[in-house]
Amino acid sequence: MSKKIINTTNAPAAIGPYSQAIEVNGTLYISGQVPIVPATGKVIEGDITAQTEQVMKNIEAILSEAGYSFKDVIKSTCLLSDMANFKAMNEVYGKYYNENPPARAAFAVKELPLGVMVEIETIAIK
Repeated sequence: MSKKIINTTNAPAAIGPYSQAIEVNGTLYISGQVPIVPATGKVIEGDITAQTEQVMKNIEAILSEAGYSFKDVIKSTCLLSDMANFKAMNEVYGKYYNENPPARAAFAVKELPLGVMVEIETIAIK
C-alpha cells in the first residue's frame, strides 16, 4: 500500500488531527471541506450558495494538487445544517458535475464545525 498525504495552501488548513486528503493506490480521499477561505482562514460571508461555492473551490484545489479533477470524483457526501438548503446547495454542486455526476449522499446533521451550513467530503479515483 502506498499512502500519500495531500496538502495545499489553496485549501483551508486542517483544523484538527486529519489531513486535507490521502491518496492510496490511485484513490483520493478528501476530508470534509467547509466554506473557509484559505487566504483568511475564516468562514466565507453569505448564504448557502456562497458557502457551497467556497466548499467546491476548496475541493477543486485539493483535487488539482493531487493531479485529479472533478471528472475523477466517484462519491460525495454532503452534510447540511438544514435540509431546507438542499435545493440551493444542489444547484451550485451541479455546476461542478454537469456530466456523469458521482454517486452521492446528502444528510442534515444537528451541527457542523464552526457553525457552517455545508460540509462535503469527496472520493476520486484514477
